[in-house]
Amino acid sequence: MGRITETVKVLIIINVICFIGTLLSSDISYRLFSLYYFENPNFQIWQPLTHMFMHGNFMHILFNMYALWAFGSPLEMRWGQKKFLFFYFSAGFGAALIHTLVNYFQIHSGYDALLAAGMDQSQIMTLVETGQYNSRILESVSKETIQTLYNNFNTPAVGASGAIYGILVAFGLMFPNIELMLIFLPIPIKAKYFIPLIILGDLFFGITGSPFGIAHWAHIGGALFGFIMAYYWKKNSFDSTRWD
Repeated sequence: MGRITETVKVLIIINVICFIGTLLSSDISYRLFSLYYFENPNFQIWQPLTHMFMHGNFMHILFNMYALWAFGSPLEMRWGQKKFLFFYFSAGFGAALIHTLVNYFQIHSGYDALLAAGMDQSQIMTLVETGQYNSRILESVSKETIQTLYNNFNTPAVGASGAIYGILVAFGLMFPNIELMLIFLPIPIKAKYFIPLIILGDLFFGITGSPFGIAHWAHIGGALFGFIMAYYWKKNSFDSTRWD
């Protein structure tokens, strides 16, 4: 984890430029380029790509770009530019896919519960668009179900985190015994132990519900797609020369 590689440097520069752009026109930028649920009127076909270059705040982009430099550069040096770029964007798209599939399941589970409780389609659409509903519905449907439906339909996903989680998993597979020293864990820990630990944390919060507004299923999706690709390439010695 020393020098920064060329592709990683370009990705970081693009992310920083996009972040500065959101500071100048946040409402328009987030509405156009964040990843909305595909049945939301704000969804656009390019958002599975552009959401990877959007970040919610300074700490969000700082941690993602640090991880991209620290863990992405060794992978680019090992794989080469073309293979690394394919991996990075594939993990990002995989994250968007899993995030959307989980949203679909949760939204339609809530939708079906409200239909069963006696609400019609127009009333449900008013709820998901405005958040307003008759409190009597709480006799049949939990407030948590309604809030999950509303949040998942209206809250867009932003950030390179899905692609970064793919990179983390690949780093753990390629360099399992490298010891990492982290700010919040000031003792050396091997990559093959640390990376599964943080993924298990995302899985726990994804199932139980995150109190932090983090898209944990996007992290898991990026990690899953990253694992599949990195494991296959490692097992089959799919090195960078085959991408020339």
